[in-house]
Amino acid sequence: MSFSATDLEELMESLGDLNVSDSFSNITRVDLVLCSTSINRDALLYSMCVLYTFIFIVGLAANALVLWVNIRAQRDSTPRHETHMYIAHLAVADLCVCVTLPVWVSSLAQHGHWPFGEVACKLTHLLFSVNLFSSIFFLACMSVDRYLSVKQHREEGGARRKLIRRAACFGVWLLALVASSPETYYLHAVKSSHGDTIMCRAVYPEENHLKWMAGVQLSFILLGFVVPFPVIAVFYILLARAFKRSSSASSSHVEQERGVSRRVILAYIVVFLACWGPYHAALLVDALTQLELVPFTCGLDNVLFIVLHLTQCLSLFHCCFNPILYNFINRNYRYDLMKAFIFKYSTRTGLARLIETNNVSETEYSAVENPPLI
Repeated sequence: MSFSATDLEELMESLGDLNVSDSFSNITRVDLVLCSTSINRDALLYSMCVLYTFIFIVGLAANALVLWVNIRAQRDSTPRHETHMYIAHLAVADLCVCVTLPVWVSSLAQHGHWPFGEVACKLTHLLFSVNLFSSIFFLACMSVDRYLSVKQHREEGGARRKLIRRAACFGVWLLALVASSPETYYLHAVKSSHGDTIMCRAVYPEENHLKWMAGVQLSFILLGFVVPFPVIAVFYILLARAFKRSSSASSSHVEQERGVSRRVILAYIVVFLACWGPYHAALLVDALTQLELVPFTCGLDNVLFIVLHLTQCLSLFHCCFNPILYNFINRNYRYDLMKAFIFKYSTRTGLARLIETNNVSETEYSAVENPPLI
């Protein structure tokens, strides 16, 4: 996270103090200019708490279910989906992002006060940031992998592709850790100059405070959107075109399936853009303001203050959408989910006998249901 949600209260307090300094302008540039605001501070705080709580509940339940089903399915002898490794890692990343949200909600509910200490400040932010980057990177990896899987024969180099996927997963986590380290290094639990409130926030070198802040924001934009979004969009567009070309010589049923897959691919691109586009656009404007490339005005300052926090909440909704887009709409996953619950409660329901007397059902399912197109 390029700036802490606890900066909300700090900025609101600093607006009421005539001695506004650089060290309390983490979100927008308010130094040297005192901007009046009509923002209802409590309403914005409580709205963010409600949104974070909703994302926590839905995201935690959905991603935990996805991870549980994937772990159980890997024990079976059934051939797994080409990208199941990325899906499992994606679920772990989104799950860890959701786990940190109650901490941020607790801080927001106390008007930005951070009672957990500096170590928790760094570790919570590091856990949040690493998994946020990883989630985005895994989506990009899946788009590339799915296109290559369609262009190549599945039987060729299966072991080699599996090794490449493992290396890619390791690289994603390592890159996410590197990308999250600079801001985490500068995070401190500092006492507010407007009372006894302790804030968990980045404290950059005073001589280049704004440039450091803008640099961190621009790096977040680059790694979180500018690089991964074109990769996701281009490879999914290529995948959709590959489906369109192959459907011309297929039956009407297969062509209909391909059409569904193309619409799902479009949903992948649109959802990623809708969740992350507004936040990175607002972050870019804020970074340009810090660098004095965009003229600073009080009107812009007030707008950015609200937009940055609301769009950050919107971006975290991807933790709820990812399980739906990449798992729940997949028929093989729904089949795995059904099987998992049948075995889980078979001793109570007697459904184990149904599985035993229908051993061919899984084979029939695989024969009727073509390998997942997406």
